[in-house]
Amino acid sequence: MSSAEGFPPSDADLATRLVVDAGALARRLREDGLGVEHKTSVSDVVTEADRAAERRITELLAVHRPDDGVLGEEGTLVAGSHQRRWVVDPVDGTYNFVTGSDYWCSAVAVTGADDYLLGAVHRPVTGETFVGGSDVPTRRNGVPVTPLTAGDLADGCLATYLHPPFFADPDLAEPFHRVSRGAATIRMLGSGSVDLAATACGVHTVWCQHSCPEWDWLPGRALVEGAGGVCATVEVNGYDWFVAGRPRAVDQAVALLRG
Repeated sequence: MSSAEGFPPSDADLATRLVVDAGALARRLREDGLGVEHKTSVSDVVTEADRAAERRITELLAVHRPDDGVLGEEGTLVAGSHQRRWVVDPVDGTYNFVTGSDYWCSAVAVTGADDYLLGAVHRPVTGETFVGGSDVPTRRNGVPVTPLTAGDLADGCLATYLHPPFFADPDLAEPFHRVSRGAATIRMLGSGSVDLAATACGVHTVWCQHSCPEWDWLPGRALVEGAGGVCATVEVNGYDWFVAGRPRAVDQAVALLRG
């Protein structure tokens, strides 16, 4: 993280450091062995690595952005003294993380006045870091990604996830089935921020998921928008669905969700 002549680092540089440091710490703790706690189900888990990585991020923010608010998945809540707020997901894809998969990341976003949004995602195992948002075109490992062009859902991949018990709830299962049937293929890989980073790079055509907390949505949303994609939120049967990806294909996915 660079800081010329004592000036504070830019948001992009700071966000990059936050996710790289947090991801490296989580990976090191995983290699040393982890205790696992269950939250709501066998697949909804938390580890000491999640908590340690979130502490690392909040410590750095206290130094470099002491007036900003912070909201962390593992319980951090700092009010801040103005409109700016950092949203922190220290380990997104914790079930993957625990079971040895490389499909997990550390993710942050910062929001501010006038719809300002910037996000960063780091995949420690693959070494990929993505940064972008409203004022910063999305980059992968420092290289600008190819801007997203319009696409059709029927010709591309839908990245999504639905927790197995929800397949029995028609209010969720029916819109999920409609949008899934509209795609050429689907992927359910278990880390929304990794999915959204891939969507920003054009790997997936559309990503969608219901009931996303801010830490699962804002970092990836920033990357997609910084790559020229579009994002939407639509209410169906009392549930909010979050949709991001290529222009036109997002409209098609929203129409299918609505039925």
